[in-house]
Amino acid sequence: MTLFKLRVTEKDPKKLGSFLLKNGFSRQALNKSKHHHGQIFVNHKRRYTSYILKVGDEVLFLTGEEKKNPFLKPSNGEINIALETKNYLVINKAAGVLSIPSRYEDDDALVNRVMGYFARKNETDLKPHVVTRLDRNTSGLVLIGKNAIAHARFSKIGKQDFIKKYHAIVHGNFNENELTGLVDAPIGKKGTGVKRSVIIGGQSAQTEYRVLKQVDGASLVELRLLTGRTHQIRVHMSHIGHPLYGDDMYGANDNFSRQALNCFYLKFPDPFSNETREIRIEDPQDMTALWNRLCK
Repeated sequence: MTLFKLRVTEKDPKKLGSFLLKNGFSRQALNKSKHHHGQIFVNHKRRYTSYILKVGDEVLFLTGEEKKNPFLKPSNGEINIALETKNYLVINKAAGVLSIPSRYEDDDALVNRVMGYFARKNETDLKPHVVTRLDRNTSGLVLIGKNAIAHARFSKIGKQDFIKKYHAIVHGNFNENELTGLVDAPIGKKGTGVKRSVIIGGQSAQTEYRVLKQVDGASLVELRLLTGRTHQIRVHMSHIGHPLYGDDMYGANDNFSRQALNCFYLKFPDPFSNETREIRIEDPQDMTALWNRLCK
């Protein structure tokens, strides 16, 4: 169980249930609290969601117990924590690690590793909820809530306030009038596989890019996702003629072991405080070595 403390202001809804919904607690979370030993207090007295609040009231929300998944097992695999708070983690995920377990690999995804981390800290009441995920072979920052409430509150943050930036090493060079730009091209599936394409009638997708450096035949690019489609950066960069190094699905076999893509930057408003979180990491050794080799 997790305890949340809130204070009622003049602008808040007066009914307790509406107040909690406004503050990022989902209806599902309220129901779980009701049926799984959770409790809601106003000024230290047990209240129901129909209770009428006054300005200055202190609301304590004690979440219900989260249902455990008996098939999801902790792993002792390594995790690299970039930021940890009471309610969430930001982890620097290595390439080659799934964000969440798949149907065929369910024992060493990032979620399993975080469960192992919680177990080593004797915090088995916590349960990881992935807020931002990355493809298996994309490295970089992943945001994980420690409970369902954290996940629900992050889900209410608008896409324009949640900034993710990537570094990519791509094939080819850009013209002087193409060093910054916006790829605005819809993405969808052709057939039954995982591969995506730019297609008429696909989902709206926008990617901003900025060329940082260029050498003969290769470019280092910074990208920002304005939407979150599957394989979006990989599809868009291939679409404009600059596939990522290592991306044999959307490019060519160039002997780099994975797509050269790293989520190096996250910025978001912390839903549990008045702070704006900004996390930045260095690119991993394999991408740095590739760029140094291309520069020679």
